[in-house]
Amino acid sequence: MSAQPLPTSTPAAEGVDARGVHAFLDAIEATPGIEPHSLMVLRHGRLVASGWWAPYAADRPHLLYSLSKSFAATAAGLAVAEGLLRLDDPVVSYFPEFEAEITDPGSRAMLVRHVASMASGHLADTVDQAFSLDRNEPVRGFLLIPPDRAPGTVFAYNQPATYTLAALVQRVTGQSLTDYLRPRLFDPLGIGETAWRQHPAGRDIGFSGLHATTDAIARLGLLYLRNGMWEGKRLLPASWVAEATRPHIPTADAMAEATPDWRQGYGFQLWASRHGYRGDGAYGQYCLVLPEHDAVVATTGATVEMQALLDAVWEHLLPAFGGAPLDGRESEDAALRRRLSQLALPPVPAKPAPLADPAAWSGARFAPQGGTCGDQPTLTEVAVAADGAGGWSVCLAEGESRLDLGFDATGWRVDAGPDAPVPTAVSGGWTDPDTLIVEVVFLETPHRLALTCSLDGRTFTARWPTTPLHPGPLRSFRAPRPRPSDG
Repeated sequence: MSAQPLPTSTPAAEGVDARGVHAFLDAIEATPGIEPHSLMVLRHGRLVASGWWAPYAADRPHLLYSLSKSFAATAAGLAVAEGLLRLDDPVVSYFPEFEAEITDPGSRAMLVRHVASMASGHLADTVDQAFSLDRNEPVRGFLLIPPDRAPGTVFAYNQPATYTLAALVQRVTGQSLTDYLRPRLFDPLGIGETAWRQHPAGRDIGFSGLHATTDAIARLGLLYLRNGMWEGKRLLPASWVAEATRPHIPTADAMAEATPDWRQGYGFQLWASRHGYRGDGAYGQYCLVLPEHDAVVATTGATVEMQALLDAVWEHLLPAFGGAPLDGRESEDAALRRRLSQLALPPVPAKPAPLADPAAWSGARFAPQGGTCGDQPTLTEVAVAADGAGGWSVCLAEGESRLDLGFDATGWRVDAGPDAPVPTAVSGGWTDPDTLIVEVVFLETPHRLALTCSLDGRTFTARWPTTPLHPGPLRSFRAPRPRPSDG
C-alpha cells in the first residue's frame, strides 16, 4: 500500500527551538566515532525535522539490529490482545514436543512474560550455546539451558529470550512476524516494505535482522506515544503499551559496567531511559519516545559510542522542546530545513587519479595482507582497473564470488538499482603514488568496508569500522529478498 506521509509542521509552530536541533547536529557530526545516517524528530504528532546523510536516503531500508526486538514485542502484544498468547503461561506449554526433555525446574517455570522482559533467569547471553545445542530449533536449545536463577528475578540481555518470544508468536499465529504484522501494524501505520532475517527458513528471528526505514521507526514510536491509537483507531491495547514501557526487571546490577541509560530498567523489549523509554539497536539505531515532551526521535547510524549519541539528545534536543509555539523564528526554521536537506557523509579524502603511472594501476591485482576481513570470510583478491569513462572499478573477490564496484573520487557512486547485487555507495582515490583507498558503504546496513591497496607488494588490507553482527559474504549485506509468492 502507498503510505501517507506523516503530518509535518515547523519546529517553531510545535514549540521546538531550531537552534537546539542545530546544536545536536553539530555535536554528533563533531564526535569522533559517530557516523549519523538519519534523523527524524516528531513533536505533538508532527514531523518537525528530518534528514538523511547522503548516500543514505529516506526510502531505503536500514538494518535495525536489536531495535527489531521492539517490533517483535509489539507482535506479541497483538497476539495477547487476540487471546492467542498469555503472558503468565509457561513457555514450554506452547512447545509440547519438548516437554519430556525440558526437566529443569527453572526452564519449566519460565513464563512468557519472563522472555518478554529479558528475565529468563540466565545471567548472560546464551545465544551461542542455544544455537549450538540445536541449530535447527534454537527454542529447544534455549530451554535445555538451565537458568542460573529463578526466572523473573534477574536481568540478562539474552538474544534467545527474544527469539523464543518471536517463535511463540509465530507458533500461535501460524505466520511469520512480518506476515502477522502486515495487516495489523505495518499497513495501518503506513509502513512500507520491510524484510526480516530468518532462521530457520520461514521464521523471522525477532531479536535482530529487521530492515525498515527511519520513517517506520518513527511511526512505531508515535504509536506507543499515543498509547496504541493511530488516526482514531486502536491498534494496540493501552494496557499493553503501559506494561511494555514500564520497567519489569532492574538492570543496574547486570549492567553495572554499562553507561547510565542501560541501568534504568527493562520493559517488554524496550529500555527505560533517563528520559522516556526507547528501543535501540547496535551502532545507533534508536526509537526514543519522550512522553514528558510529547516527542519521538528516530535515528539510524554507525557508532560504537551509543551513550554519546543519547547524551547529545539529552543535552541539545531536550532543552529545545518548549511549552508553547515560538514566534518570529521563520528564518531559523528555514536555515535548519536547508541544512537537513544537504546532509552528507564526506567522501574519501583522496585524489581521483593515480599519483603515478595510471597504467601501473589499471589491471593490478592485490592479495590480502593478514588474510582476513574482520569477522567475514577472507577476501581473496582485490583487482583495480580503469573503466574507460574517466573512472575506476574495483573487483572484490571472495573465492569464486565477485563484487564489481565503481568509483571516481568525486563523491559517492551509488549502485542501488534493482539489478545491483547489493546496494552500495563507493568512494575511492589515491593518497600517494603507492596507495589507493576505497570505502564501500552497504546502504541497507550500518556498515562500510574500508580497503587499502598498496602497489608496492601488491597487497591490500580490509576492515570494518563497525563489525557486522550477522556475518556473511558481501552480497548478503542487504535486506533479505522477498520470498516468491505462491501461485
